[in-house]
Amino acid sequence: MNIEVIIIDDEPCMTESLAEMLTIAGFLPRAFGQARHALEYLALSRECIVLSDIRMPEMDGLALLSAIQQLDSQLPVILMSGHADIPLAIQAMKQGAQDFLEKPIKTEQLFQQLHLALNRRQAYLQMHHKPADNEYLTQKIIGRSSAIQHLRQQVSVLAQAQVDTLIYGETGSGKDVVAEAIHHSGPRTHKPFIAINCGAMPENLLESELFGHEAGSFTGAQKRHIGKIEAANGGTLFLDEIESMPLAAQIRLLRVLQTRTIERVGSHQLIPVDIHVLAASKMDLTHLSRQGLFRSDLLYRLNVANLHIPPLRERENDILLLFEYFCQQAARQYQREVPSIKPSQQNKLLNYLWPGNVRELINVANRYVLGISGDGINLNEENLSATAESELNDLEYHLDSYEKSILISTLETCAGELSEVAMRLNLTRKTLYRKMKKHGLDKRYFQDLDGTMLSS
Repeated sequence: MNIEVIIIDDEPCMTESLAEMLTIAGFLPRAFGQARHALEYLALSRECIVLSDIRMPEMDGLALLSAIQQLDSQLPVILMSGHADIPLAIQAMKQGAQDFLEKPIKTEQLFQQLHLALNRRQAYLQMHHKPADNEYLTQKIIGRSSAIQHLRQQVSVLAQAQVDTLIYGETGSGKDVVAEAIHHSGPRTHKPFIAINCGAMPENLLESELFGHEAGSFTGAQKRHIGKIEAANGGTLFLDEIESMPLAAQIRLLRVLQTRTIERVGSHQLIPVDIHVLAASKMDLTHLSRQGLFRSDLLYRLNVANLHIPPLRERENDILLLFEYFCQQAARQYQREVPSIKPSQQNKLLNYLWPGNVRELINVANRYVLGISGDGINLNEENLSATAESELNDLEYHLDSYEKSILISTLETCAGELSEVAMRLNLTRKTLYRKMKKHGLDKRYFQDLDGTMLSS
């Protein structure tokens, strides 16, 4: 989902400057010089947020805000103007604007507010837009990082292929969500999805739960019991924490996968089953099989295909989006308002290592909405040091460093060819020269040194 930033200002130099800056920073800007033209566009496209000046002819920022709210009351609007318009800004906030930025705009504050607005908009659209069949994966496997986009592509292919698959991922990374996504994106979506956690089931009960049993087959078996495999007939069987399955049960499961038949405990009757088998593990099954802790023949039978879910700490671009999404879910569940999140709290989320992955993030979001604390990260406790506060306030330094790093990276990629650099960054040659001069960058360094990065 590519969400645009709609820039509205009657001063062309302002819209051009903002659009250029946002493009370099990775946003998708679209500029308008008049509010009415922007409204015509917003009536057709809702995958956007708004950044608008307050003082404009014909329709000012407050009138624009009112018109936008009639179109879509949940569309984030950020207003900007000079110091003299602060009373208007307060009024705008009361009327539903997300924030007010005072000119001259502080770039890092602008970026933080835009990222917050983007995350809120994407989370809102995902929760309130009924997904079409081809959008199911986007709605369930949430994120815009390259790793998650690749994962969605793999899930889509495997859902149609219907091959037995191993899903690897750390605790709390969402292996069950991926398994359900494979099931519901394939031809068995209207058939049963049966899940069993092999690690949570006592060893003496696991075989009975998986394969079922006949009455009288063991002490306490007073009537016939249909097992999970038989219950999944026609659909999908999901075996979570399969590394915990006892070796005896692994032998029986292997036979099921080879013959697609089962025998209930206490019976010799073969019952055919048509199942798609998905298994998940937080451990490397190849390593376990070498140690004799997991049957290698079962591993090869299951491992027709495999997926690896990236841990949350490797998905920095998804953290704030997921947090906003889970906050909205919690707000609906507990009938609370979603508290606004401060830049310092955003930094805490981004700098945390997330040992519990997405499951831990859900808990943090629930606690944040409820205003309570718990184990791990607590956003309700502000504990930034004076040094960190000072670094956060040094906005221009961070922006310049970010801009310079993008220029260096692109100059390296293009081997100092300025026409290609300008095209990739969507800059005029004049603007590119100015920025290179500002940061002391010489194209010759990138043309002659085989990819070695040098800058003054």
